[in-house]
Amino acid sequence: MTPPIAPRWVVRHPLWLLIALHVLLAVQVPVYTTLGMDGPPGNPLAATVAFALVLCLSLRHSLAASRGERPAGWPWTLVALAILANVPLWWLGSNWQAFTAFALASIVMLLRGRLMLFAATAQLLHNPVKEVIAMLRDGAYTVPQALLLGAYALFVLILYAGTLVGGARLVRLLNELEATRTELAATAVGEERIRVSRDLHDLLGQSLAAISLKGDLALRLLAKDTAAARAEIDSLTGVARDALRHVRAITRDEHSVSLHTEIDGAAALLGAAGVDTRLDVADLPPLSGPAQNALAWAIREGTTNLLRHSDARTCTITLTHHRGTVRLEIVNDGAQPRFTEAADPTRTPSHLTPPGTGLSGLAERTRAASGTWLTTARDGLFLLSVEVPEEVA
Repeated sequence: MTPPIAPRWVVRHPLWLLIALHVLLAVQVPVYTTLGMDGPPGNPLAATVAFALVLCLSLRHSLAASRGERPAGWPWTLVALAILANVPLWWLGSNWQAFTAFALASIVMLLRGRLMLFAATAQLLHNPVKEVIAMLRDGAYTVPQALLLGAYALFVLILYAGTLVGGARLVRLLNELEATRTELAATAVGEERIRVSRDLHDLLGQSLAAISLKGDLALRLLAKDTAAARAEIDSLTGVARDALRHVRAITRDEHSVSLHTEIDGAAALLGAAGVDTRLDVADLPPLSGPAQNALAWAIREGTTNLLRHSDARTCTITLTHHRGTVRLEIVNDGAQPRFTEAADPTRTPSHLTPPGTGLSGLAERTRAASGTWLTTARDGLFLLSVEVPEEVA
């Protein structure tokens, strides 16, 4: 199992991490200003008010960027943030420089093209250049020392701003990941419902047809042959038990069909229904699982359709092998008029396909085996043809 890329609570609530990141970076300014880390202590109330304003403006920009959009009136809020971050620098020095990272991050998130490059470069160089000039003017540092400290200030600014921009983009990616997971889960549930519906239809269609047929036959035999009627009832209960076992297997996705078993079962069921059945089954090479599965379900669906939708008296089931492909043909008479004509569902208009989900399920299984299928009805004869390669990748 692939480990999750982030803890579940992080994926579900990423905005709290983004807010915490902003608070941790912005709280430096009121703390440094109050303590006087660079020069005399400043006004704590003014620093706290500026902290709240910068935090609100920057969060407004970052939260919008995490949704892939820009907030309403963003040019005005960006200008206000730039003023709050840069103007007090000339009086408060490095105590205030953490706010410039918020201005730089907002510039990168909100502006586009050359304007973004120009504004970001100006914001990036503003404080380091000012600090270098101030250090050289005071004479407290040599030129190499001043340049080294300026480069350090530049690196810290890039690091802080990159963290803010990356945090917003990470939140956006996490939100997209959660949306994708939800969509994939809904798709998986839908596909599983379709699979269960298809398999139940294909399985119970023949089983219920057999139960109905054997029940009618037992009723007719009760008056003249009690032993035969009892035998049909025993056979009926056996079919019902098999259907129950198969239904349980389908719900666990453990149901499988056998080609030879389906051929024998179709012949027995059609014989019990009074349909003269002829089997022309050649010796086939070993088939891959998908190929055998598609052919077995085709025989089951063809038999079910014959019993439910025709007045057939004769039926021929033919299996042939030619040049690496296996072809199944089921031909019966007594076709009902609504089965006019249909062909490969990938190429034929849907109004020509017989109604119901059985042939749709057959089409899905045939495509899964890289095969094709065809149904035609003419002069009272109905043909179901399925062709699959004997080896399916």
